[in-house]
Amino acid sequence: MYEMPLSVDELWGKIREEARGLVEYEPLLASFYHATIIGHSDLRGALSFLLSSKLADEVVSAMALREIIEQAYEADEGLIEAACADIQAVCTRDPAVEAYSTVLLYLKGFQAIQAHRVAHWMWQQDRRSLALYIQSRVSTIFQVDIHPAATIGFGVMFDHATGIVVGETCVIENDVSILQSVTLGGTGKESGDRHPKIRKGVMIGAGSKILGNIEVGECARVGAGSVVLNAVPAHTTVVGVPATVVGCAGCDTPSLSMDQTIKNSEPDCDGDTSSDKAPCNRKQA
Repeated sequence: MYEMPLSVDELWGKIREEARGLVEYEPLLASFYHATIIGHSDLRGALSFLLSSKLADEVVSAMALREIIEQAYEADEGLIEAACADIQAVCTRDPAVEAYSTVLLYLKGFQAIQAHRVAHWMWQQDRRSLALYIQSRVSTIFQVDIHPAATIGFGVMFDHATGIVVGETCVIENDVSILQSVTLGGTGKESGDRHPKIRKGVMIGAGSKILGNIEVGECARVGAGSVVLNAVPAHTTVVGVPATVVGCAGCDTPSLSMDQTIKNSEPDCDGDTSSDKAPCNRKQA
């Protein structure tokens, strides 16, 4: 069971509270906040509306897509629990985010992951054509390409997200943070299990390429721009082309601390696994 500071209902209550405040702060967007948040009774309804509105095109309507998304949410409550965990993860790791509603409404990394969760559910139900359609729309709209067979855990953040590619047999465990332009890919045209396994607590810096069926160990850190071709030991930092180990990870859980400064020799950490950033304070500039 994944532990979250706020339950789904508690988080939804805070998001609705934020939206009401935003209506007063910016009346011009009142209809937008009513349509996306205030007019819905729960996070499930708001998320299905948002995703279907984003992914619809001239052939497949938002109404049809929303029915599909609702089918997935009805069958698997874990999809909404995962979304709740992802929202809170972003709020505690991204200093630019001051409100839970910001993640839901505006951050395409979050939205791409939630759309992938629906596509993954469809893939598991052997509705592969529909899963691939959703993947294609996510790639087109968000510039994030996640194969519907890939597995993504709870509390995952795709920061900025543009250019992230996740291959078919990739596994991303809980509490992972991935920055823009990261590729989790294969090494050629071989079939079978051929993509990286990203264990919990890992942080992957912008522009990194991790190729092949290799493991990035628990709470490891991959420096920006690195090309990783070999397994990464747990609790280490790797950098370079090709990537090599330069020291320990600098803290117990890099994905939470989000410290991307790399020293020649990383010291042992003090055991603090918490983020320096408090949860969203719901203040608007």
